[in-house]
Amino acid sequence: MDVEQMKADLGPGAVFDIGEENTAFAQYFTGECYLKMLTTEGVPIGNVSFSRACRNWWHIHHKGGQILLVTGGRGWYQEWGKEAQELHPGDVVNIPPEVKHWHGAAKDSWFQHLAVEVPAEGGSNEWLEPVDEEEYKKLNA
Repeated sequence: MDVEQMKADLGPGAVFDIGEENTAFAQYFTGECYLKMLTTEGVPIGNVSFSRACRNWWHIHHKGGQILLVTGGRGWYQEWGKEAQELHPGDVVNIPPEVKHWHGAAKDSWFQHLAVEVPAEGGSNEWLEPVDEEEYKKLNA
């Protein structure tokens, strides 16, 4: 996927650099994702940029949880057993600890959010199965 095209799709309102291809966690994503850590001190915050149709796998943040601050494009967030929520710039998603969920781009849009890791002693992420392709396609129908 062309990074310059993503920058163009996100438009001039993109505040943070998209960073480098997220190879460290690529095995837990369907599609191309980019990561720019804005800070790793105190409260880790990363700018995560998803190519069209890219999404992460189902996962759980143990102990601390996570907050998503949507900054560009259009995407989805879904908790296990609930309907998916469409996301747009300005949306905020509070993900409590121990909640199985996924998030990512719509099939026709790049998507960008700040991922704020809620600090917690012994906090960790557990990566699970990919999002079902047929279920994902229904979101974008």
